[in-house]
Order: sequence, then structure tokens, then C-alpha cells
Amino acid sequence: MENDSFGEGAGQARTPREATTPDFGQAAPTLARTVQLVSGDFLLTVNPVDGSEIEPCPPGEGLAAGERTAPPARHSAAERTELQRAAQPPLPAGPAAPRLPLLERDEERRRLVRLLGRGRSVRLTGPAGSGRSALLDTVAQECADLAPDGVVRLSGHRRTPTELLYELYAIVHKAPQHRPDRAGLLTLVRDIGAIVLLDDLEFGGAALGELLDSAPECAFLVAATPDVAAPAADSHLEEVFLGGLGRSASLELLQRGVDRPLTEDEANWAGDLWFESEGLPLRFVQAGALLRQRDALRTDPEDFDPYMPADRVEGGGDIPLPSLAEGAAPAALLASRLSKSARETLRFAVALGGEVPHQAHLPALVGDTHADAAVGELMSCGLLTPVGTRYRLAAGVIAQLTEKGYATDAAAHAHTAAQHYAWWAGHPSVTPERAVAEADAVLAALTALVPGQESGHPSTAVLLARSAAPAFAAGQHWSAWEKTLRVGSEAARLAGEVAEEAYFHHELGVLALCTGNLDRARAELEASIGMRGALADKRGTVAGRRALALVTDRSGAPVPGGRTPAGEEVPAARHEESASPPGGVPAAVPLTGLGRLSGLGSVGLRKPSDEPATTVSGHETPAGGGWPGRGRSLLGGARRNLVAAGAGALLAAVLGTVVTLGATSDNNDVPGNKVRNGQSANEDDSQNGLDADVPADGSTSRPGGGGGGDPKNPDKVTPGAPTSSGVQSTPGGRPASSPATPEGRPSTSGRPTTKPTPKPSSSSPGPTATPSPSSSTSSTPSTSPSSSTPSTPDSASAPVTNSSAPGASGPSGSSAASSPVI
Repeated sequence: MENDSFGEGAGQARTPREATTPDFGQAAPTLARTVQLVSGDFLLTVNPVDGSEIEPCPPGEGLAAGERTAPPARHSAAERTELQRAAQPPLPAGPAAPRLPLLERDEERRRLVRLLGRGRSVRLTGPAGSGRSALLDTVAQECADLAPDGVVRLSGHRRTPTELLYELYAIVHKAPQHRPDRAGLLTLVRDIGAIVLLDDLEFGGAALGELLDSAPECAFLVAATPDVAAPAADSHLEEVFLGGLGRSASLELLQRGVDRPLTEDEANWAGDLWFESEGLPLRFVQAGALLRQRDALRTDPEDFDPYMPADRVEGGGDIPLPSLAEGAAPAALLASRLSKSARETLRFAVALGGEVPHQAHLPALVGDTHADAAVGELMSCGLLTPVGTRYRLAAGVIAQLTEKGYATDAAAHAHTAAQHYAWWAGHPSVTPERAVAEADAVLAALTALVPGQESGHPSTAVLLARSAAPAFAAGQHWSAWEKTLRVGSEAARLAGEVAEEAYFHHELGVLALCTGNLDRARAELEASIGMRGALADKRGTVAGRRALALVTDRSGAPVPGGRTPAGEEVPAARHEESASPPGGVPAAVPLTGLGRLSGLGSVGLRKPSDEPATTVSGHETPAGGGWPGRGRSLLGGARRNLVAAGAGALLAAVLGTVVTLGATSDNNDVPGNKVRNGQSANEDDSQNGLDADVPADGSTSRPGGGGGGDPKNPDKVTPGAPTSSGVQSTPGGRPASSPATPEGRPSTSGRPTTKPTPKPSSSSPGPTATPSPSSSTSSTPSTSPSSSTPSTPDSASAPVTNSSAPGASGPSGSSAASSPVI
């Protein structure tokens, strides 16, 4: 019996494993996270590998054509409430801070609610720590039902007017993966009717007026510090100033923070603190934390708060009150009595410019599994303040901690945070929304490493920018995207990573194209294409050329260099069109002097001086000096191809004529074309064309060489000596120079210096090519091998002509009179 299995019963066939299932012990390959966005009329594909790709949004992809033209739907009241809750900072872990009432703010609160209910916009001005955010929270609750689109809470910290308009649009309208262009944004925001509470505003003047005019149906309540620029005079903003608390209210706030009655010494100390701090609520919140810590230090260690470090506990004894200076700047004293994780969190916050990492990142950064409770400790002490979706160090805290040495290892802490964020931002489980919520901390870590003062910091900055930039782009936080790309480009330059620098330039070009800055887009894309071309990155180069073609199409400029808008070479010409050369075609091509360009000597391809120069042109050039418009440029489009075709055809015809004339003139069978060596060609009225002159008796010149002769040795020619015609000879036996006209053509005014002999009859045979050496009346040198002077190639093989003869001919032997004139 055959055993089909190791166990009992019949064996069962094992189900084959899927091909996509990774092998045991091997991690599955991670696919690149690509996201498609509709930006205006562009379809943007965020590709973290080769760079983002952009193209005109085709119908059927992204949003349909009807959806792009129709206004997006609005969020319901419940959806807006959920979005507002998600935009708040998370509740900190650890012990909850005592809830403090809003004291002496009833008058300001009623006035703000009344003005907003009338549709008026208000500017709330108060110093840092005066309780502006707490007052906005109360006003938001009372104005929830005043506007059709409800209450919208925004943070103006490090935000521009355009960014705030996009955030307002995203909270009210429901259009995921869709970012309208500037014109579409203004159209959509103009119809929003909401009460907008804008905290921590950092701009004023014309920028604030632009924000208010963009949403005329909204009532704005903007809170800012006195150092922010005032609004314009025509902004029609109501002004409300928020000052400090009174003495009694300050003591009540301190008593609520301690949760017990104050002693006489504590009340006197609080009075001095009120005078010193001008009644700022933040100082009394921190003072209450100092008194709570003092109470905790005076208790028994067994009943002490578990979050308090054991080495800070001093059982028994009396703890003195803080000094007035410590009460006015209590950050260092408060931090010294916190846990080790809280103090390390403060060091990271100082290194990141006041940005506190999310409490979920603290265990990895600090190295303590319970470090997430540090945020609760810091909040209860008044060292942190909520800003948007995160926490920051409160006003004045960073300066106080820096003075006490908390910024000593700031570079090392920033480098650690950058390494952590580089891993975290590139993880597939991190959504773009989570990355956007941590954008300020990421940018702070990135900026701290860019100077590259220490080894390895620029490379870490490149890695962080490479991981975070696609997430910011997909999360539609494009201001953070741009900052990350610029800092990453500088870091890549410092680190010498050309491929990464090309990626950042490409992304900056795509971003500039989406925002309508075509000049910036062209510059960035051309830089990226050049770098990637040097690196032989074909995929990246193709992506850059496609984006550059879109820039060229939008700008309406011709593409230089003989390339199509997509960057490819000009294709081969078809029967209905002709290809233009890569460098373009000149507007007019004069044809004078083409004989010299053909390399055939001074063949008579010249034009009489009384005729204008022939030019090749598709049309007349206007008097203005150029065509006004893109389609009428001579160097662009089909007209450029026609001009190139005409110039090429004409040049080919001319050169063909020259070559044909030269070939037919070498026919030696025609007696009239044979000239003796040592004879000059003369023009006569006879029908046989040219005859040959017999040199005069006693002549000492070489008929063809023109050089000076030796009377004792007639065959010897002295180079450079003047000839009988007054022309200086060269070692080759040719004239050193010929009289030329100002146009560079040979002179036609000279006549032969020897008298022509009678023309032989047509029936007599032609003259012999080599005269007899025994002739005593001829000075023609012998061409036999026994000649005393060896013949040069110029004098032995080339036909010799008189340089001063009219219409001196070239090797073809034809005169200028018989040459074609173009």
C-alpha cells in the first residue's frame, strides 16, 4: 500500500502559493506611492522615483470634464465639525492640566460676537500670552449658528494669503484630489459664507486686504500681536485691543491653577509678579505650575506624583518661593523639576526652532517608551501652546531655555530628528495627511541641517527632502513642498549628489508650471534635463522634456535647437513638408561668392556689380524689423521649412551647374581646348574659340610660371622674382597674387602682353604638347626627363594660364566670358 501522506488518511494536495506571495524571511518589494491630482487643467502624477509627471488633464481621467466645470459640493455641518476636530492638536497623554476660566474678557467677547453677527471683520490685537487663543475658543462656540457655512478655524502661523484661501476652500468644499488654479480658487471662495477665526496672523497691510477681498461673504476675526503690520486704511476692519488682567483677576487665576487658597506670602509674591508681567495670563499659568511643583517637593516621596523624578524630591523641609526673576522667566526652573523625558523633549523643541514633535514620535526620538507623556507635563506647566494641529513652545520659552544651555547639542538633536523623519515620511503606512500635519517639524529639522557644518548632515537633509517632498505634494501642502524642494536642492549641491539635485530641479519646475510661473518652470526644467542628460538618466530626461514641452506650449515661444516641443529631434521630411536644420534658417542667404565655397578656385560664379544680390526669402521683412507674433516668425513653423527647402534646392542647382561645367571642359578630344605648355590663351573673334600664342624669341620667362629666369639656364626659375608681366612668382610657379576687385573677384581690366600669332587653319593638326629640345628660337623648357629642373605638380600637370588675362580661368580652362553668371 502506497503511503500518500505522513499522517493518517489520504494525503491532500497542498494549495500552491501565489506568485505574489514573498518567500519566507524575505520582505516584499515596496511599490512607489504615486498619487494623481487635478491642478487647474493639469493632471499631476506625483512620482517619488523619477519625478512628477504633468500633462493636460484629458477627459475621462482625474475629474470628468463636467465635474471640473461644475462647482464642487459642500461639506455638511457634521462633516465640517469632524474636519475642525481633526484640525485641532491631539490631547496630550499624561496628567491633564487644570481647566482655567476666562476672566475679565466678557466685554471683549460680547463685542466680538456682536460685530461678527453683523458681518463685520475684526482685528484682535494683543501681546503674546494675553489669552487671544482662549478668547477665540469662546467666540467660536457662540458664533456656531450665525453663518451658513459655520465657523472655520485657521492658523496663520507661517501661512500666506494664498495658503489660507486654499485651506478655507478645503474645509468648505468637497473635492478630494482636486486643487483649483488661482482663478478657480477665487471663484469658489467668493461664494463661501462663513465666520473665519484666524489665529496667529503674521501679515497685514495689502496682503491682509487681499485676503479679505477674496472672500467678501465671510466675516473674519484675525488675532495678531502688535508687531504685525497694521491693516490698510481702506480695509474697514474693526480694532479690538486685548490687554493684561487686573490684580484681583490675576490672583484668582493663580489660585485656580494651584487649586487651593494662597498664603499671605504667596499673595504678596503674586502681586509683585503682576506688576512685573503687566498682568499677562501666561505668566500666572506658569506661576501656578511653580507653586504646584513647590507643593509636590514638600510632600512625602511616597505620595509624590509618579511623573516627578525621584532625584528631585526633597522630603520634609520648607521650599522657598521662587524669586521675582524666576517668576518672570520661569522656563528653566520649571524644566529642571520635570522628568528626564520632558527635558529631552525640550531640547528637541529648541533644536527645531520651537516646534514640538508629535507625541507619537517622542518614544523613538527620546529613547523612552513613556516619553509620549512628556507633552502633558509641558502643557500643564504652561511651556507649550497649541498652534494649528500641533504644539509649540510658548512665547519667550525658547530664549529662556537657550540661555540655560538647552541649545548646546542642537545640531545633534536636529540630525537625529531628521533621520527619524526621513524614515517615517517614506514609510508606506504614512498617509499624506499625517505628513502634512508634521510639516513644520520636518521643515525645521531640514533647515537646521542645510548649512552643512558637520559631516553627513547635507546627505541626511537630501534623504529627508526626498522622502517628505512627495508626501507634501500629495497632501496639497504646496508651500511646504516648495520649501522642501529648495532646501533639498541646496543640500544636494553641498553633498555633491547630482542625481538628487536634478530631481529637485525637476519638481520645482513642475510646481512652477502648476502655479503659472512659466519662466521659473523653464529654467528649472532645463537645469534638470541637463543634469540628467549628463547622468544618462533616460526616464528622468523624458519626463523633464515632456514638462518642458508643456511650458513651451503655454508660453507660445518657438523651441530652439531644431527640436520638437517634446524635446525630440526634428523627424525626417515627408513629401508634403521639408525638415529644417537644427540651428534654424537665416532670414536671407546671399549667393555671391559661392564659387569660392565650392573649392573649385575662381570659377566665374560671380554676379555683375550692377545687379542686386540674390537672396532667398519666403517673404519681405516688415519695416519694423520683425514679425509681431508667434505664427509669423520666419524661423518657426512650416514657413521655416519652406525657406530651408528653397535654399537647399537653389544651392544644389548652383553646385550641380558648376560641377557639370568643370566636367565638360576637360574633354581633350576638342582641338580648340588644347593649349601648349608655355603658351598663353587669347580670345579672338574666330569661331574656334581660343588660340595659343607662341612666346617671343629671347623670352626668359616661363610661359606658365611667370617666374624670373636665369639667362644661362633658361629652365631655372627663381621664386619670388618678378616676371616680364610684373607679377611676382611663388615656388610653385604660380602668380603670388592677382589684382582683385573690391568684391574679391579677379580683375577683368588686364590684357595679354604678348602679341597673338596668326591663327592656324582648322585643317592643320593642333600644336604638339612638347616642343623639341633642339629648338633654338623657343624659350619653352623641355618637359622630358632630361630637363635640368624637375617639374612641380603645379607646372607639370595643371594647365597654365596668364594671371593677367581677362577672365582668368580655373582648371577647366574656360574663361569668365563663357562662365554662367548667377
